[in-house]
Amino acid sequence: MRTILITGASGGLAQEMVKLLPNDQLILLGRNKEKLVQLYGNHPYAELIEIDITDDSALETLLADLHLRYDEIDVLVNNAGYGIFEEFDQISDQDIHQMFEVNTFALMNLSRRLAARMKESRKGHIINIVSMAGLIATGKSSLYSATKFAAIGFSNALRLELMPYGVYVTTVNPGPIRTRFFDQADPDGSYLKSVERFLLKPDAVAKKIVKIIGKNKRELNLPMLLNLAHKFYTLFPKLADKLAGETFNYK
Repeated sequence: MRTILITGASGGLAQEMVKLLPNDQLILLGRNKEKLVQLYGNHPYAELIEIDITDDSALETLLADLHLRYDEIDVLVNNAGYGIFEEFDQISDQDIHQMFEVNTFALMNLSRRLAARMKESRKGHIINIVSMAGLIATGKSSLYSATKFAAIGFSNALRLELMPYGVYVTTVNPGPIRTRFFDQADPDGSYLKSVERFLLKPDAVAKKIVKIIGKNKRELNLPMLLNLAHKFYTLFPKLADKLAGETFNYK
């Protein structure tokens, strides 16, 4: 039985992943214990933990406790994150600090602490759910993209450092997924409507993620159309900027 730790466990994507992991020991982290119990109270192998993952000392205490009770944590899925789509001059100092705390710093802190143990045991898998916004920046996503670009940079370096120890690091970069993420990121629903054709279903994304657990896969970019857009963006940056600023500016 694998032991899998998932952050942001009350989110739509995590819910679909848990459905596909009925026989694994799951450690599910979220901000609201009541919501976790409501979602996963009947799962036979789920430990539900309420925690603010931006509280570094609480995280350290939790991990020390988990390592006493579980021999090893085989897989870490950093799934917690949120977005705000706003013009750069409308973003507050608080927005900047808060989003980096959740999207980047918590991911880094959890990854490095669990990776240290995985490195010792010479096995393990860290899966960082990031975003296509960490590969392709668009207007009104300056802050969100910055947190995601940073997460990808960290993951890429971590992958190289852990490679000699048989520990895998995978970044999953989905485009927009039909989840409650957009309740905050896109309150009026206009962005969601404009990207309808790119929208991913959470169950389809979850299947692809669960399928790569334990496999040495560098990255998973979804959907294929946005993956091709990323390759185009890399090869023809000037033209890509023009298209992103005009034709494909959906926000």
